[in-house]
Amino acid sequence: MEIILKQDVENLGFVDDIVSVKNGYGRNFLIPTGKAILATISAKKALDEKLKQSANKDKVAIEEANKFQKQLEKLELSISAKVIDSNKLFGSVTSSDISKQLSEEGYKLEKNKIILSSNIKSTGKYSAKIRLHREVSFELSFEVISKEK
Repeated sequence: MEIILKQDVENLGFVDDIVSVKNGYGRNFLIPTGKAILATISAKKALDEKLKQSANKDKVAIEEANKFQKQLEKLELSISAKVIDSNKLFGSVTSSDISKQLSEEGYKLEKNKIILSSNIKSTGKYSAKIRLHREVSFELSFEVISKEK
């Protein structure tokens, strides 16, 4: 089932994205909660017209996202976590932990824009996909280190 998102939906897409979802997820959750509408031919045409009109605003947003991306790429991010054994974590590092560490460094980024490929349960070097805009995404490298006692 194809739908048009009316709000940002974590792990799915941003506003005005056309995405394919399973029928039950679309009919039972996204459409009734107002997060999406069915992607009919007329809705797609209306979306195209809306996107043409907002292309100028979008260009500015893309430029800002690119500037923010360059700032984040220069950052050497280290996340400290409690360790049980030599490198096994007590718990795991999540996107909210990364978001919190970025805010401590002076960069504001919501956790729903950070996508981890898997749970992080040991120390080491990792990367997360950061999606700043529909057209701007990149890999952020970071290191998980043990928290000193």
